[in-house]
Formats: sequence, structure tokens, C-alpha cells
Amino acid sequence: MTGDETRDGVALSNLDQPLFDAAGATKRDLVDYLDAVSERIVPVLRGRALSVIRVRPGQQPFMQKNLPKYAPEWVKSVSVWAEASRRQVTYALCDDRRTLLWFANQRAVEYHPALYTGGHPTHMVLDLDPPDEGFSMAVRGAFLVRQALSDAGLAGAVKTSGAKGVHVFVPVVPGTAMDDLAAATRALAARAERVDPALATTAFIREDREGKVFIDSTRAGGATVVAAYSPRVRPGAPVSFPVPWEELDRVSPGDFTIHTAAGLLGDGDPWAELMPEPQRLPDDLVAEGHTIPIARVQAMHEGKRRAAARRASS
Repeated sequence: MTGDETRDGVALSNLDQPLFDAAGATKRDLVDYLDAVSERIVPVLRGRALSVIRVRPGQQPFMQKNLPKYAPEWVKSVSVWAEASRRQVTYALCDDRRTLLWFANQRAVEYHPALYTGGHPTHMVLDLDPPDEGFSMAVRGAFLVRQALSDAGLAGAVKTSGAKGVHVFVPVVPGTAMDDLAAATRALAARAERVDPALATTAFIREDREGKVFIDSTRAGGATVVAAYSPRVRPGAPVSFPVPWEELDRVSPGDFTIHTAAGLLGDGDPWAELMPEPQRLPDDLVAEGHTIPIARVQAMHEGKRRAAARRASS
């Protein structure tokens, strides 16, 4: 029994196969979950270049950016120049339920949309990455970000990452320049770190973090962040799930899985409901950010310097 069926014109196959090791779920569970939340997840994917993480039976998970040539003609796409790899990438656009079901049948577990539409950024994102499995530390770090946002006259929505961390999203007004958004994100992270430097750090090099929560300010530009409501390739198949700020310190990542998340939503769409209106970035925040080095570039130069120092001392 393979459990084949058709939904919305999409042929679904091998639905009774295990999804991945330690998922505690089948491919059917993935399809049923994504179908149940399609009216919530499609709006956060629509119009955005989409990368997915797929898990084929007996293989390691892999990220798929280019839309496969065998994709149905009705799956929309967008061509984007990838500066890092110096090539054109054809990304899928998941604009409707039918496309989402097709991806589910391809065993696409995770959905990572771009943070821009039409070439323009839509959100500032701070990723709170705790040491080890310290979700409670990530929550405390998120509250530092909230304080820094409030001090700057800004507001954001928060969700679990579906792994061990927390994501804070701040919608920005149309026309926000990409370099200004990146600068403001660096400044916001630095301000949050200053609220409690014993808890949080902006150190990009892992060995420099000293067991603190890393406030990752590098998501601006071409980076992606896992979508709200997306499952994760993690034990138990958890889901990245929106949470009201006042409840954030009362939840854990395991509360939201592909078995439980849809039932917790009822008729609501908390990610849409909790998201503030788009905001203009304060001039002083942008100006401060332009004085802060880009973390990845600074870390690359520091890594080379340390490697040279090690070679010289050996």
C-alpha cells in the first residue's frame, strides 16, 4: 500500500512512507499539514524566490534552489542573479495551494523564501541563535531585541525558528534601500547587545561568543529565513510558529509540530494578525549601522589573520 491519491490536480505518491529519520511522521502527515495551513503559508511565500530543503528516502537532506526542469509548467518561477556563485538561478514561486502540494509531493519539508519581492526588501530580520539547545536563552535574547526596537520607535513580530532559536521580523516600508536595511539591522543588533552584553553577542565567529546568544544581523540582502508555518528537518518534525510576545517565555519548540500546529491555529492566522504595519527605519539607526563593519566580511578577514598568526607561531 503506497497511499497514492490526487488533490487539486496534483498526483501524490508514496504517502505512507516515513518522512525522514526521527520525524515520527509520514509523507502523508507532511502533505496533510501543509494542505491544512496552505491559506496561511502561501501568503508568506507568494511572489518570493523560494528555496526548499528536501529529504529523499535514504539520502541526506539537501537545499534546492533551482526549479527542476521536470516541474509542471504551471509552477511559476523567477530568474535571479546570484552574486556569490556568479550565475543566474531560476527559483520557484509558490503562489498557490497546487504548487505547495506539488512541493510536498517532492518531499520538500522546509520552505525558505527570500526577504524581498520585486527586488525590494520587505522585512528586517534578527535571528536569535542560542548555544546548544538553549531555547530559553534565545527567548531572553529576543526580548533584548524587542527593547532595542521599542527604544528606536519600532515594533516586530516573533516566531519560533522550529529549531532552537527565535526570529524577530520587522516589516519595512516600500522603497527601503537594501544597504540601509542591512545597516539598520547591524545597528539594531548592536543596541540589543548593549542592553545585556552578559547575555547576548553580535560576534560572528562562533569561538568568540563565549556561550552567549548570538544576535545574527546578516539576514538582509539575498539571505533567506525559514517561513512561518514551515516544518523543519528536525526530530519530531517541529514547525516554525508565530507566538505573541507575552507568551514567548511560556512555549518550547516542541509545542509546535506537523501533528499539532494546524490544530492550534483554529480559524486564525497569527503571523498575519501579529505583524505590525510596515515602518520607516529611523535615520539615526541607519547612520549608526553604516559605521558598523559587515559581520561576514569582518569575520573573513579576522579568520585569515588568525590563520596567518597560527602558521607564524607553529
